[in-house]
Amino acid sequence: MKVLVLNSGSSSIKFQLIRMEDESLLAKGIVEKIGSSDAIITYQPAGKNKIREIREVKNHEVAIEIVLSLLLHPQHGVIRDKTEIDGIGHRVVHGGEDFSGSVLITEKVKASLRKFIQFAPLHNPANLKGIEACEALLPGAPQIGVFDTAFHQTLPPKAYIYGLPYALYKKLRIRRYGFHGTSHNFVAQRAAEFLKRPIVELKIITCHLGNGASLTAVDGGKSVDTTMGFTPLEGLVMGTRCGSIDPALVPYIMEREKLGTKEIDSIMNKNSGMLGLTETSNDMREIEQEAARGSERHRLALEIYCYHVRKYIGAYMAVLGGVDAVVFTGGIGENSRLVRRLVCEGLDALGIAVDPAKNEKNERDIGTGRVKILVIPTNEELAIARDTRAILEAGAGRTASAPPEPPEKAAGFKPEETAKLVLLWARDPKAGAAALAAKLGPALGRTVAADAVRAELERLALAASPATPKTAASAVPVAPVSARAGKPSKAK
Repeated sequence: MKVLVLNSGSSSIKFQLIRMEDESLLAKGIVEKIGSSDAIITYQPAGKNKIREIREVKNHEVAIEIVLSLLLHPQHGVIRDKTEIDGIGHRVVHGGEDFSGSVLITEKVKASLRKFIQFAPLHNPANLKGIEACEALLPGAPQIGVFDTAFHQTLPPKAYIYGLPYALYKKLRIRRYGFHGTSHNFVAQRAAEFLKRPIVELKIITCHLGNGASLTAVDGGKSVDTTMGFTPLEGLVMGTRCGSIDPALVPYIMEREKLGTKEIDSIMNKNSGMLGLTETSNDMREIEQEAARGSERHRLALEIYCYHVRKYIGAYMAVLGGVDAVVFTGGIGENSRLVRRLVCEGLDALGIAVDPAKNEKNERDIGTGRVKILVIPTNEELAIARDTRAILEAGAGRTASAPPEPPEKAAGFKPEETAKLVLLWARDPKAGAAALAAKLGPALGRTVAADAVRAELERLALAASPATPKTAASAVPVAPVSARAGKPSKAK
């Protein structure tokens, strides 16, 4: 079995082709700057030279067409026919409350993904473009959605409900969703394998530290708390994100600096964190080098970064009632010896102590105390491929006899137009179709009929009261194959 793993971003597509019998990587690559005349295509077949090309790539469908042509290339390819691709696993950022596991993608699942554009306006539209491109280029090939948010659907209400009026949760589904779930789940399972203990017996804190960063408290294989929240902005100080701050700062800064919502959002997401603190870089390697040269600003940024990680480790030990292992993963967690050392400083009394020699050698187990301190490389692509294989083996593979699910009636909107409609609806869920059409028309530069808006809202299951969101009937969650301890239950 061969699985094509796709991570479709707004202007890029990362891909890997994995042979599942031995989980070997056959080829990988990335298409960058999609939508431009100077897009960058990088392709690395296993055991062969890397190929790099610059050419025009108009859209996601053209990008995936190029990916397939590379995989099928007479000299550099790794397959002879498209039908050798048994399934496609897609990384999908936001599954809301509808999905607590990976699912076979159907029309109803796609409708749910469109509904969640309001929660992930930069990511879900791109994920949908990748899915729709594969439908056109690989007809009949089953596609599986693997959600960043799914692993965290086991959070208890006391962990995911904010201290806001409960009506806002019922109306707008404002709650903690959490992200990096595929990575947290993968490394927690790997930790249990390394410790040679059933994961149901373990309390683990996973630290995914990269440009984006989050911690998760894992109790018995289930996520019970995580640092990211309604969006990936909450929690730790990150590469360019500010992490948790006093919410009152937002209107204060907007008023004093005369900023709009888009400007303050850009400051918090793209110009804060390590970049904002150092005013030079969000690359941890550069920051460590400058700190070593004596820069007080870079040293302070490092201290702030590590302090917040250490604080959450202590908090999650309290949540779990103890901890068996702390896991470092992600680009920084796997490679920065300095960050790991600074994070663990002062935690000796809690059983967390780093062995300096093991840490410098980047060994798997770098601890000397009661709590295991593990460095485990994440592999989200392999995790996505495993979930895809599990669903295919459960009977969702391509068949000649089974007719495809009939598509729902289209409302005549492009994905980006649907995204704008959903955002307008989210601002005023009680607005009628005519009112939304009147607002949408100028945004699209054309006349929009109220009937078309009404049909699109019905197709997205947004016509009903948002207080009782519908779960996609065909989207039966399948527990990640790596979650051998059992299927995560959906939080209510």
